[in-house]
Amino acid sequence: MIRIDAQRPAHFCDGLTRRDFLHAGSLACLGLSLPTWLELQARGAAADKDVNCIMLFLVGGPSHIDTWDPKPNAPEEVRGPFQPIATSAPGMQITEIFPKVADHADKFSLIRSVYHTATAVHDTGHQMMQTGRLFSGGIEHPHVGCVLSYLKGQRGEAPAHVLIPKPIGRTGGNMPHGQNAGYLGKANDPFVLNADPSAANFKVPDLLPPEYITAVRAGRRQKLREAIDGGLAAFEKNAAAKQLDDDFNLAYELMSSATAREAFDLDKEPTEMRDRYGRTRFGQSCLLARRLIERGVRFVTVNMFETVFDEVTWDIHGSKPFTDIAQMATEVAPNFDNAFSSLLDDLHQRGLLANTIVTAMGEFGRTPKINPAGGRDHHPGVWTMLMGGGPIKGGRVIGESDELGYTPKTRPVTPSEVAATIYQGLGLSLRHELPGPQNRPIPLVDFSVQPIKELF
Repeated sequence: MIRIDAQRPAHFCDGLTRRDFLHAGSLACLGLSLPTWLELQARGAAADKDVNCIMLFLVGGPSHIDTWDPKPNAPEEVRGPFQPIATSAPGMQITEIFPKVADHADKFSLIRSVYHTATAVHDTGHQMMQTGRLFSGGIEHPHVGCVLSYLKGQRGEAPAHVLIPKPIGRTGGNMPHGQNAGYLGKANDPFVLNADPSAANFKVPDLLPPEYITAVRAGRRQKLREAIDGGLAAFEKNAAAKQLDDDFNLAYELMSSATAREAFDLDKEPTEMRDRYGRTRFGQSCLLARRLIERGVRFVTVNMFETVFDEVTWDIHGSKPFTDIAQMATEVAPNFDNAFSSLLDDLHQRGLLANTIVTAMGEFGRTPKINPAGGRDHHPGVWTMLMGGGPIKGGRVIGESDELGYTPKTRPVTPSEVAATIYQGLGLSLRHELPGPQNRPIPLVDFSVQPIKELF
């Protein structure tokens, strides 16, 4: 690198120092213009920023036409029952079932041209949207939060990646959902809450020790463990044994950490705040996500639902055991409207939104034409997701679907590009290589994949 630096800085009216000016002037011999250099400087500053992420996974696949990509001029069997409304972002409209979200549209952008070409089942969408890749050949790629955990590790006593309230369960495909660390190993799996934070008796299992286990008994167990380990030096050399020991130590640190326990304690929140998010599983999970980010967790994944069967979800096929459009509008949409708008506003008021990416995404969209059961079926041809916070600009609409919402009309976006955008927003180099199976290096994203530049 060639640098020409002055000994003392001199500040100009645009904020540049004389050192910066001379440095920039020296770049001509390298073929770099001043705007190019400033862009590289900005990228470097973004990369140095420690950014967090909250991923809201809207299990079931929201209908893009009934939510964030209304088609008021389409035929009745396509446009559905909901009217478009204006938002706080000029030119952006969403449907009337999200009045509170509409007031915060300046804080997020819509990507209306997400699509994939894999099988139209929930599991494939879960895999691709959370890892950037479709699983094949028995290889399970890591969740983006697990990649962040692997590359940056924990902050103090806080887990790097927490998944709440529960992992995605049965959705019909019997395939992995892409919510663990895959070939990065168990050490980088998320800490899983496995509890409903809206329950009256909520506490954190496997983190809070049972009441009958006193600190003395916990201490005795740790000493016993150390004594056993001291006599098994050969055993410790085994990689699997070391992993077991590391997992035990992490679990013990969490269990005995007052800081970690306090992060999960929703009773510390004012009643008004808990009511504002909504006393639902999803609402309280979003509030808990804010608390965790505030206390050092780098990445929080919130699953809105655990399954799509016998529960009112985004999976609006129209007949049992699924949901219909009316149920989605009266139960699911208000739940999301309260929680998502409150999360954005709460993060903003606390100064956390500037360094916290917030995404809300499903695994696919829904068929434009309403089916005979009064619902819509799986449609990975195009759908909409939301992204804002951190370095992601708000108030924008990226891409568009065609007039009937079947395919992308402009700026098609793949799940790989979504993952690349999150990685870049987190300040990670897209040229990182991960240790894949048999120590075969796997790039963070394929070399042909680029982030969605319009969001930065």
